[in-house]
Amino acid sequence: MKKPNQWMVLKRLFSYLKPYKWLTALALSLLLLTTVVKNSIPLIASHFIDHYLSNVNQTAALLLVGYYMMYVLQTVIQYFGNLFFAKVSYSIVRDIRRDAFSNMERLGMSYFDRTPAGSIVSRITNDTEAISEMFSGILSSFISAIFIFSVTLYTMLMLDIRLTALVALLLPLIFLLVNLYRKKSVAVITKTRSLLSDINSKLAESIEGIRIVQAFGQEERLKAEFEAINQEHVVYANRSMALDSLFLRPAMSLLKLLAYALLMAYFGFHGLEAGISAGLMYAFIQYVNRLFDPLIEVTQNFSTLQTSMISAGRVFDLIDERNFEPKQENSAAKIEQGIIEFRDVSFSYDGKRQILDGISFQVKEGETIAFVGATGSGKSSIINVLMRFYEFESGQVLIDGQDIRQFSQAELRKKIGLVLQDPFLYHGTIESNIKMHQELSDEEVQFAAEFVDADQFIQKLPGKYQAPVAERGSSFSTGQRQLLAFARTVASKPKILILDEATANIDSETEQIVQHSLEKMRKGRTTIAIAHRLSTIQDANCIYVLDKGKIIESGRHEELLAKAGAYHKMYQLQAGMLEQS
Repeated sequence: MKKPNQWMVLKRLFSYLKPYKWLTALALSLLLLTTVVKNSIPLIASHFIDHYLSNVNQTAALLLVGYYMMYVLQTVIQYFGNLFFAKVSYSIVRDIRRDAFSNMERLGMSYFDRTPAGSIVSRITNDTEAISEMFSGILSSFISAIFIFSVTLYTMLMLDIRLTALVALLLPLIFLLVNLYRKKSVAVITKTRSLLSDINSKLAESIEGIRIVQAFGQEERLKAEFEAINQEHVVYANRSMALDSLFLRPAMSLLKLLAYALLMAYFGFHGLEAGISAGLMYAFIQYVNRLFDPLIEVTQNFSTLQTSMISAGRVFDLIDERNFEPKQENSAAKIEQGIIEFRDVSFSYDGKRQILDGISFQVKEGETIAFVGATGSGKSSIINVLMRFYEFESGQVLIDGQDIRQFSQAELRKKIGLVLQDPFLYHGTIESNIKMHQELSDEEVQFAAEFVDADQFIQKLPGKYQAPVAERGSSFSTGQRQLLAFARTVASKPKILILDEATANIDSETEQIVQHSLEKMRKGRTTIAIAHRLSTIQDANCIYVLDKGKIIESGRHEELLAKAGAYHKMYQLQAGMLEQS
């Protein structure tokens, strides 16, 4: 995808101003009023120097009071202008974050397969914060600089066109410096932001996998990898700072000093004959400050503006990502029986290597089937296709005789319950993790927990159903987390149940409780189970053995053992391992 240029990014950012156009207009009006007040102050001072410096009277005193009151007025107006800009800024960032998060929620699993979680987090947090800085501070300073520059230049021209022409000689140099800085800084700042995203990704990965890191003694390796990225970030941050130091404030300050020198030289050589008064000279010195100071501030903030623009581009990349989850028809079709059929279904994650190759099977209402096979044989891919996490390439997937694409996404999620090998619990309470924000009564939550035998351990917890759940449910055992996942699934009353190695990580003692819960869950529901332990699926109506994306054997447990094929070898291997243990 072609990257948009910075002007396109800026134009798009400004489109977010539309809902706040009146507040923005008010903020801009206050900025303009601040500029007018600011430029009136040197005029008052010039008039005082030329007419009242040697003859202080009541008028002069009033003029001095007015002079200082203008400073007070400038401060008050500037405060409210900055306040309104800040309100607009945070509102815009809220809207951008909402759009980014909303689009992320719709993306397909393939996007998350290739994009590190830390990188996504960085875009929605760090990059949007950079946009906030642009709107709240930098943008207001840029607009203020335009106002001040324009009004100041106009005032100088009205006072004396010759002195203004001397100062104007330096303006091409200023714009040349700014343009040169912009060209040289883009690549450096882009790389710096990219490395910051890499730091976030490495950090997120390390925190999430800290148990594995410590278990395998990988602390030093990860420290070295983190430091390598961190050091590279420092290198590019220093390069960015070097550009700032060369092109920004020092260069602008030198040009301002040169403007002073030109004015003083002209005043020294031609001041008297040209009729330039001391008051006029004072006013021009002040206006040179007013002309250069906003330009210095703008160039000082230019690196932050560049960072904000690059960050905005990264956020818009996320908002514009169109690798959505597979499309569904918003029809009124309902899943009533739960009959599932795969007809010659083929699927690939990358479009090159076939993961499922012509898979066909049928599950009748209320039946249980199971898939077994070596790692990479395609078991979980069947679930991914059935859950519509990925789009399949060819063939048909039918539910109750209708193409799976005919059902709405909401209907599929409501009628198909999924229990994973590693259940995920959210930070919250037991109740909120079972409800999952569904409209369920307390009685329905408790019934679901009792149904899967989770109520026994819940009643022993302080707070019971209001007991806190830590991140990922780390305070509970694997078996307890799995029972809560069962309760969550039962509470949604699915017609189809999918078990993805639901007992693989559970000890033998807990497995009996979980297995009893599973038996109750399966009654009256069409069930597809992916099994690692063959002992857990011996009562299945049909067991399918997969190898390299193809079904190589199928039948009931006893039938497959009698064939003495791949299933028989797997069963003997597991039985032998159990005997040894």
